[in-house]
Amino acid sequence: MPKAELHLHIEGSLEPERIFALAQRNGVSLPYPSVEALRAACAFTDLQSFLDIYYAGASVLLTEQDFHDMAWDYLIKAQADHVVHVEVFFDPQTHTARGVPFEVVIRGLKSACDRAERELGVSAALIMCFLRHLSEDDASRTLDEALPFREMFIGVGLDSSERGHPPEKFAR
Repeated sequence: MPKAELHLHIEGSLEPERIFALAQRNGVSLPYPSVEALRAACAFTDLQSFLDIYYAGASVLLTEQDFHDMAWDYLIKAQADHVVHVEVFFDPQTHTARGVPFEVVIRGLKSACDRAERELGVSAALIMCFLRHLSEDDASRTLDEALPFREMFIGVGLDSSERGHPPEKFAR
């Protein structure tokens, strides 16, 4: 039966094997000695234990090709699971804070989405998220960076640490 995936955080879809491959390609050191150790750490007990792995995995994403490869891996799995449409959340602040330009992030993700439409018959739309634990000013700066690419995403959301970071903080 055809399916739609309407809430997928793409950085959270990184598999340990891809994380290690990207770390090697980009010369990034990980806090896990092996794929197996990282996979074992994926026994999450709460949101924060998930976020710890999430940010370690995101640290290996540096180039447009990295973002494309991450999204492509997910989109292939989605198609195999009969997903015909996916709405992909992405966190530019996770990457821009590390010096990765916004343009690199969105162009890599969008190229994988476009490829999925052509080659897999899977439509994919991007939703940019602001990180709740950062300030409204930081979100505003990210929005300013995103505006030249506004045709590449369909919406804006919030994610990351919820405790102590209400959505009202971003009302403006």
